Amino acid sequence: MVSPVTVVKSEGPKLVPFFKATCVYFVLWLPTSSPSWFSALIKCLPIFCLWVFLLAHGINFLVSHRSASRILAGLIFSAVGDAFLIWQEQGYFIHGLLMFAITHILYSSAFGMKPLDLKAGLLMGVVSSSCYAFLYSYLSGPFTYLVAVYIALIGFMGWRAVAGVQLCNDLWTWTKLSACVGAMLFMVSDLTIALNKFCFPVPYSRFIIMATYYAAQMLIALSAVETRDEEDFRKRS
Repeated sequence: MVSPVTVVKSEGPKLVPFFKATCVYFVLWLPTSSPSWFSALIKCLPIFCLWVFLLAHGINFLVSHRSASRILAGLIFSAVGDAFLIWQEQGYFIHGLLMFAITHILYSSAFGMKPLDLKAGLLMGVVSSSCYAFLYSYLSGPFTYLVAVYIALIGFMGWRAVAGVQLCNDLWTWTKLSACVGAMLFMVSDLTIALNKFCFPVPYSRFIIMATYYAAQMLIALSAVETRDEEDFRKRS
């Protein structure tokens, strides 16, 4: 198993643009009440940097490793979803929801169905059902079923990320753990969005949403480079 120190040395420099772009977003903190293409660019810039992070590992790597290419595709749909959500008050919230639904399908596919881990699936099912049961009374119209489908998809994605860790069997790797933590943070971010939009104002909601979202996307992007890092490590050993 590749050590975390090796990972930091090999992958850390490639993530510097992402961290800088994330700092730019939080420093500028453009008002959400004035959507513009500039604010969309600033919001999407950290995700663009994660595209570059994965592309820096080489086109051949992405082509030969379907999980990495699916995570890159998920990041592309995420950026489109981010742009739609800039104009959510103008009627584009559902468009953003659709883009992120596709993202979760792609991430689930990248994480795979092995090991199955039905216990983790049951746990995520209970968590997802509980969240929807709480939100249900606040929903109306098409959101009643759209939110249900979305929660099912992100819950499924969370299950596949958690199932891959296998801590008890000592089969985990740092990248599988990265995917797991990233998926959990993504769920926290989306739950905060739902509570703030449909239920009640959440204090510091925007900061919570974006901080957990950017961290989640970075960790999921990191999970895509496991095979490459293990190959490089074996060559150096």
